[in-house]
Amino acid sequence: MRPIRLPEPPSPTIGVPEIFEGGAYSVIRRAVIIGNGYPGSENQSIGLVRALGLYDKHVLYRVTRPRGGINEWLLWLPVSLHQKLDYLIQLIQIYSRGRNYVPLPLENGGGSVGLASVLEADVKQIVTMARQTFEKDGPLLVVASGRDTISVASSIRRLASENVFVIQIQHPRSQLNRFDLVITPRHDFYPLTPQAQEQVPQFLHRWITPREPPDRHVILTLGALHQIDSATLRSTAAAWHDEFAPLPKPLLVVNIGWPTSHCRYGADLAKQLTAYLLNILSSCGTVRISFSSRTPEKVSKIIVKEFADNSKVYIWDGQEPNPHMGHLAWADAFVVTADSVSLISEACSTGKPVYVMGPERCKWKLSDFHKSLRERGVVRPFTGSEDKAGAILPSTTRQKQQVRCVKHLLSVDGGFGHN
Repeated sequence: MRPIRLPEPPSPTIGVPEIFEGGAYSVIRRAVIIGNGYPGSENQSIGLVRALGLYDKHVLYRVTRPRGGINEWLLWLPVSLHQKLDYLIQLIQIYSRGRNYVPLPLENGGGSVGLASVLEADVKQIVTMARQTFEKDGPLLVVASGRDTISVASSIRRLASENVFVIQIQHPRSQLNRFDLVITPRHDFYPLTPQAQEQVPQFLHRWITPREPPDRHVILTLGALHQIDSATLRSTAAAWHDEFAPLPKPLLVVNIGWPTSHCRYGADLAKQLTAYLLNILSSCGTVRISFSSRTPEKVSKIIVKEFADNSKVYIWDGQEPNPHMGHLAWADAFVVTADSVSLISEACSTGKPVYVMGPERCKWKLSDFHKSLRERGVVRPFTGSEDKAGAILPSTTRQKQQVRCVKHLLSVDGGFGHN
């Protein structure tokens, strides 16, 4: 593998909401994060709050969907309706089995049982807090990410618009004016490009979102927001020193995600990845492989079978502690499957070489994401023919490229189609 040359990033001039002029902390002194239980979404909100200097001043709430059984077929429902339906199903099951009634636990906490508390508890609590503490602490920053948080975040703004500033991360698909600010990757607007319009029959255009280009209260990023910065990498390196420092170098970290609707793969990609890793294994000191909790078993089995007994290769077993942060701090290079925008964004922000496995399998907006990264020199496709020894960057070069890469992934612009 050879070092990746990162071009100088553009330096767009953008406006910021008036509430953040002069520094966020001059007006905003506390934050609430609305999460959905998925690290990929929650890390984006936490990363933004951290960047604003409010990490020690935030409270995390969650909108949690019911899981298991029939619930896996109900994910298309609005989360509030899904919770209500699940509650009714549980009641029916209790009475049909002739059991004594026992209060059902709430997914999102709370004391009393009832539909109102299941659906509305967090909204009411946050709105009340924002109103009661406004005079003393100023406006409350509310940061939400993910589809399931949209209704909660928008309700908070509707009920307490004078007391909160609401930021929605990831495109809410419609009615962007429900939020004070929307932060979303540029590729979410791929459906508006001429290339995308040609791929969709004319009669379907009205059903494809988004339908309007971003306005002034939409901020576009190249990748996903996250928590990775220089300070985080330094502290993480110290925390994981005893485990990673003795490992033979260079250290290659392989992150394997899961197939999505925009990036489909299966056993064929696992076999291809295995062959590529075997090609470069002799030039690696250590290889550490991590699977997502949603990686298909047919993918993980192939890779585990090939490398389980190889002394150079460590495969994380999914047990805590999760070494992901240690990998980001100590790796010399990364191989990441093409499906995960979050994993790729985090790896790129370390400033180290990042090789993507399977980008040719991606389509629609995810294909546009990979094209944007390649054009900026941030990633390269993993081919198995790389000279691994050439991928190790001198420390001074690595530090310079880390700054450039972070600017690339978090560079924003105020209008669609600009760098």
